[in-house]
Amino acid sequence: MNSSVNSTARLVGAAFRALLVLTVVTGVLYPLAVTGVGQALFNDKAHGSEIKSGGKVVGSELIGQTYNLPKKDPDDADEAARPDLKWFQPRPSNGLGSNSVNTQYSLILSGATNRSGDNKDLIDWVTAAKAAVVKDNSTATYTVKPSDVPADAVTSSGSGLDPAISPQYAQIQVRRVAERNHLGVDQVEKLVEQHTDGRILGFVGEPQVNVLQLNIALKELVNGG
Repeated sequence: MNSSVNSTARLVGAAFRALLVLTVVTGVLYPLAVTGVGQALFNDKAHGSEIKSGGKVVGSELIGQTYNLPKKDPDDADEAARPDLKWFQPRPSNGLGSNSVNTQYSLILSGATNRSGDNKDLIDWVTAAKAAVVKDNSTATYTVKPSDVPADAVTSSGSGLDPAISPQYAQIQVRRVAERNHLGVDQVEKLVEQHTDGRILGFVGEPQVNVLQLNIALKELVNGG
């Protein structure tokens, strides 16, 4: 009887000690070590890859933002968003809140359209989006050809939160942005070139342009910065 009790007590004691050790190692030491390494070697990424403008955090380089005009009726949930055409526009997405460069940014949701290529709704969305891209970006001296509209201008990414667009989509927007901001086309083209990132390691992925960083630079140029 006593032997059985002593054996049980030893097992309970061993289990309790193991629990304490594992709690300290995995619940305290390991998180502290990982946090320390992250802060020391990857400080920017550990803090969410923040982007600052005017000394304030305005977003993350990993999360896209929309650039829309304020609603005519803020309480009307059904009012369609109208793009603010003085800014470079991101990929289509229903998951992005308003931007923090000129209003306030908020994240609503993430997710793809989850429609097949022959889905009528998707075809209608893409057709309407292409027509809007052509209309919005054509100027008195420049007409966008439907065949020049890249896929990322009319479709969302898998998450719906992609912060970047292709150089082709940025280039289509150059003349409209220049006209709306009273800038030279060459000035805006230079901005796009400066904010175009190449393939990772020279061969992974595709060249891309971070829209938030580009619009911050645009704002500084317009304001004479």
